Amino acid sequence: MKKILLIALAILVAAGLVTFMVVKQQSGYTKVLTAKIVRQDLSTVVSGTGQIKPKTYVNVGATSFGRITHLYVKEGDHVKRGQTIATVESVQPEANVQAQQAQIATTKTDVNSYVAAEKTAQANLERAQADLEQKKLDWERAQSLFKAGIMAKQDFDAKKAAYDTDVATIAQMQAALAQAKAQTESARSRVNNAVAQLRFNQDALNKTVSEAPFDGIVTNLPVREGETVVVGIQNAEGSTLMTIADMSVVTAEVKVDETDIVNVQIGQPADVTVDALPGKVFKGHVTLVGDQALLRSSGVATSQSTSGTEEAKDFKVVVTLDQPNEELRPGLSTTAKITTAHKNGVLSLPIQALTIKTPEKPANSGGVEAASSSSSSNPQDQQGVYVLNKDPHGKLRVAFVPVKTGITGATDIEVVSGLKEGDEIVTGPYKTLRGLKDKSLVKRDTAKPASPAASNS
Repeated sequence: MKKILLIALAILVAAGLVTFMVVKQQSGYTKVLTAKIVRQDLSTVVSGTGQIKPKTYVNVGATSFGRITHLYVKEGDHVKRGQTIATVESVQPEANVQAQQAQIATTKTDVNSYVAAEKTAQANLERAQADLEQKKLDWERAQSLFKAGIMAKQDFDAKKAAYDTDVATIAQMQAALAQAKAQTESARSRVNNAVAQLRFNQDALNKTVSEAPFDGIVTNLPVREGETVVVGIQNAEGSTLMTIADMSVVTAEVKVDETDIVNVQIGQPADVTVDALPGKVFKGHVTLVGDQALLRSSGVATSQSTSGTEEAKDFKVVVTLDQPNEELRPGLSTTAKITTAHKNGVLSLPIQALTIKTPEKPANSGGVEAASSSSSSNPQDQQGVYVLNKDPHGKLRVAFVPVKTGITGATDIEVVSGLKEGDEIVTGPYKTLRGLKDKSLVKRDTAKPASPAASNS
């Protein structure tokens, strides 16, 4: 038994010595997390939330006052251009059209009668002109005979009277023909007026029938059969029959934070997801970037707001989907991830590895002169990372290296200059990175971080 105790004691002493040597060996070292500089594809993504909207939609308003006699569609139905979608009572417009058609028929009959009278007057004029020619010849012959003393004075006077009578008859016939033509033109004018009035009445009748302006889907139907509609202001109650949307071109209208809008440009690609269709990603591109800031609380443009309070602002961005899906519906909540920059195979480092170092001020020798020189200095902060290197004794030390960066991805950032592929840098922990000094001894922390579930338990 005593021998066993001695063996156990010896084991404990040996373990203690080993632990002491390990602790002594690691004293003066800082445990850090590290990563290596690699090449990869980087994309800068800007996110915005909003809703699905058709590019083209129209509120079909009532064009005639009256009671809805029939609705041929319901909400969600697909319609074709020119398809009848609703009718309003049309008794009075139909009666007006029929009455006007009857009036036109009567007026056309009057025109025909005046045309016949005009032809009769023309024939009478032509007959009178022929008779006048004969009377003119008789009068000229009578003049010759009278001068020769062959014709009696009574016969000479009769020939002259006959000629003068036919001249007067010609004037009368010409006046009758002109009157007949005037009556014909007047009747034709009445026909034209009646036809114009018929077009007016026919238009009023046509407006009792509403047709689809284009191929689309009925997205809103606020009225029912039997209700009375009025021709009024757009969107006023009782003046809108339904809303039809053209879903052949679908957009995602989203709001982007003011800090990100400067990087968004027309034509940039975007991935659009819809809350109602999980797992599906729709490709699209930016087609509109708003130029007015919208107040996040109210959605009102800052140019229209009377409030002078400062608050967060967004900008409207429209993304047109390349291949719309029939499952998409206007108003569905959506998220658009817009790629504002992309580079292939660039050097990159984890964002958390970046730190800011303020250069140390030069030591002052005291006195007024030193104070003035100190106040005039304005050291600039440097952005960089801590790179691991081995010293001549084989120990790991860190060195601060200024880094110039480029585009930013989700977790990594582009390295423009300062580092090369394969360099090992310090990535954390955050508190350790903040307090790390140049040329500090470090040791890689190979322990796996505890999972959230384990830490919560």
